[in-house]
Amino acid sequence: MYVLFFFLCACSKEKKEAPEVDPPEQKEVTVKTMTYNIYGARSGGIPDLQAIADVIKRANPELVALQEVDKFTTRNAKNGDIARELARLTDMDYFFAKAIDTYGGEYGDAVLSKLPVKEKKAYNLEVDPALGGERRSVARILVEKDGKPFYFISTHFDHLSDERNRLRQAQDFVALVRTFDKPVIVGADFNALPASNTIGMLRGYFSLGCLNGDCTQPTFSTTNPNRTIDYLIYAPLNAFTVKLYSVYDWANKESDHFPVQATFTVK
Repeated sequence: MYVLFFFLCACSKEKKEAPEVDPPEQKEVTVKTMTYNIYGARSGGIPDLQAIADVIKRANPELVALQEVDKFTTRNAKNGDIARELARLTDMDYFFAKAIDTYGGEYGDAVLSKLPVKEKKAYNLEVDPALGGERRSVARILVEKDGKPFYFISTHFDHLSDERNRLRQAQDFVALVRTFDKPVIVGADFNALPASNTIGMLRGYFSLGCLNGDCTQPTFSTTNPNRTIDYLIYAPLNAFTVKLYSVYDWANKESDHFPVQATFTVK
C-alpha cells in the first residue's frame, strides 16, 4: 500500500525542466597595428631616433611594421641597429629582415611587437632583370592574441617610376603569402597608388584595411601630402574585420611619411 501511495505521489508531481542558460558571451579580440616608413634611407640618416620612438609610443600600437630600416650603416652610424634601438626605446620585441647590403651595413624592413613573438622569418622580393633595381625584404613574425595566432609582416616595394618591379613583387608576394598556414596582416609602403595595377594585383588576394576600401587620405609626403602609398592589408577576408583605420597626420615632422594605424578584430 505504501509503495503504491509513493508511486502515485511521484507521478502527480510536475516534471521540472532545467532552466535555460544563455551561452557565455565571446570576448572580442582586437589588435592595434601600425605601418611607418621612418625615412632612414635618406642622406645623413635619421637625425632624431627618439622622435620616431615618441610617435610610436604616443600611438601605442601592439604591432608596428617599419620600412627604410638601416643596420650599422655609415649613413646611420650614430643610430647603429635601428630596429634594435627602436625596440629598446619603445619597450617592444623586434625583428629585422635584410633586403640589401649598403653603406657598409644592411638595409631592409623590420617589425616591433608588444605581443609575444613565436617565430621570426625573413624573405626577399626580387626585381625585373630587364629593369634592375633594389631587392626588397619581407619581415614576418608569428604572434598570438588571446589564443588566436596570425602573422604580421612588414615590406616595402620598389620606388622607381616604372611599375614593372612593383608588379613582379606584388605577384611574388601574393604567391608567398598563399603558402602561409595562418591569417596575415601586412603593413607596407607599396609605393603604389590605390588605383594602380600593383594595388589591383594585391587586391586579388588581400583586403585593404582602409574603411570601405577608401584609401584616399594621403600618407606621403608630410611636407606636401598628395598621395596614398602606405597601407595595412589583410588576408583572408573572414579572418579579420577593421574597427578603425586612420592616418596620423599629427606626426608631420619626424619622417617624410605619415604613420598609418588600423585596429582589427581577430576572428
